Amino acid sequence: MAILGAQLVFSLIVFSVLQKLAKHFSFGRWLLCGKLFRFLHPTEAQLREAAGLAAPSAPSKAKNRKFDNRKDKNGAGNTEGFTVPRNIPLELETAKVELIDLLQLKFFDEYQWLMDFSASAIVVYILTEIYYTIGQRSEMNVSVLWCLLAIGFCLRLLIAQTAMYFKSDEGGEKILCVTFGFFFLVVAMGVLVIDSATLELGLQEGYANFSESATNFLKEQGLESHGPVSFLTFKIILTFLCSFIGALLTFPGLRYAKLHLDTLKYHKERRLMQALLQVNFVLPLVILLLWFKPIGRDVICAKHWKVTYRLMDEHMFEIWRLALTVIFIVLRFSLLIPHLQSHLNVAYLRMENLKKESGRVNSVDLQKMVARVFYYLCVVALQYITPLVLLLFLTFLHKTLGEFSWSAMFGKEVENYISSYSVGKANILASNATTPINEPDSVTEAAAQFSWAMANLRLVFSPIWYRGLMAFLVWWVGASWFICTAFGIYYYSNISS
Repeated sequence: MAILGAQLVFSLIVFSVLQKLAKHFSFGRWLLCGKLFRFLHPTEAQLREAAGLAAPSAPSKAKNRKFDNRKDKNGAGNTEGFTVPRNIPLELETAKVELIDLLQLKFFDEYQWLMDFSASAIVVYILTEIYYTIGQRSEMNVSVLWCLLAIGFCLRLLIAQTAMYFKSDEGGEKILCVTFGFFFLVVAMGVLVIDSATLELGLQEGYANFSESATNFLKEQGLESHGPVSFLTFKIILTFLCSFIGALLTFPGLRYAKLHLDTLKYHKERRLMQALLQVNFVLPLVILLLWFKPIGRDVICAKHWKVTYRLMDEHMFEIWRLALTVIFIVLRFSLLIPHLQSHLNVAYLRMENLKKESGRVNSVDLQKMVARVFYYLCVVALQYITPLVLLLFLTFLHKTLGEFSWSAMFGKEVENYISSYSVGKANILASNATTPINEPDSVTEAAAQFSWAMANLRLVFSPIWYRGLMAFLVWWVGASWFICTAFGIYYYSNISS
């Protein structure tokens, strides 16, 4: 029996495309180029013309250099800039964002790699899901490896961006990140003590199954063991992990809050866009509430004695809860361009606010104020996209490792039909695989040992364990991200304004 089968072919083809065609076409580049416009910082000549200043005269003699340098310090030279009125009558020019502009931006390579790899991983996952629907289910799922790699890249980028704030001279970002880390430490301890009858993450049942399976496996190997660490120790480790994830999602949450408010302001006259933006903000809260049993399962599945009409059965409810998470991710990703454009419009707002002030400003500082907005475009894009990619592949892992079926979304009859077809196909392939293979004994024994090891691992790390662990991670990433966003909405609406 093949160990990887057609999945290896999918992975090799997609990896080759990712490696060979990345120089010619990039999904990340296509997403930004030509769809956004940026505000150009004013040149020195434009500033002089708007301020009514004369052009600088060329230095004529060496003996006048000292006097010229003194003039530069007073605002007439060009080495350190010159001062202009803050209320200067100047309109910023605009230009479309092109590839040549993006190449010099901070975190552009990381953004491009994350987008291209994520798109490739999604293609592999979809092909693998189709293959598992019509093929055998006894093979190792290669899409799990792609999901783990994507999650690793997301965490690496979140750590790099958080470290960027720690390296800055200003200490406000450091204090804010540490504060949110301790805040989420307390929140995680509160979440982990909630009874499973209220918050149905299934973590306790999953760990009990894992502990029992691991103990039995060690006994079969002739090793005396009392099993893994206690559930209390496991929750303590998980609490610190939750605190770390919450701290990483602090600035992405605050950034999205600012983008959300700015985008709402720029689309006041568009009712449909206003509705999409509000749904985009509220939908994560709805999904998080579905994990609370009295709000979700008891009402929708008619588990409460006062509810007489059942909307869907429990299997259908579980898969729709995951599908709703994917729908939310697609919706938020589809609104990426309006949110990024609202960030680029900050340059225009800063210029307009500067005109309302009195006094003078250095020309170099004014140019940096405008140019800095576009320079951090990829940083803002990553803060918007990285939590989405992280949540998406955690949801994929939850579905795959928990052995859910997408066909359950359409009812039990469709699920039973797809399951019976897949099981029948797997039995035919398994019966064909029992025929003798004319291969060296070493290869056959290696394949048999690998299959035996994978079967034992599946017994220890059962779907019940994965359902509990992955459900908690998916819920926590969504909850911590939404909490940071809600705090940002309150801050930018009431305190910062």
